[in-house]
Amino acid sequence: MWPYLAPPALTIWGAASPPASQGFVLWGLVFLLPLILGYTGWSYHVFRGKVAADAGYH
Repeated sequence: MWPYLAPPALTIWGAASPPASQGFVLWGLVFLLPLILGYTGWSYHVFRGKVAADAGYH
């Protein structure tokens, strides 16, 4: 079965996007992932200790 995908004539490498597109996505990831992780860390820092452990809707 390896390296063919759903259609028996299509390989993983044939179904992959061009290297230029993969490079674009890679640079987007390199730029955006630290921003997302930084914002998430900052928001956890800002809101830490605001809710008690036993607080909830039930």
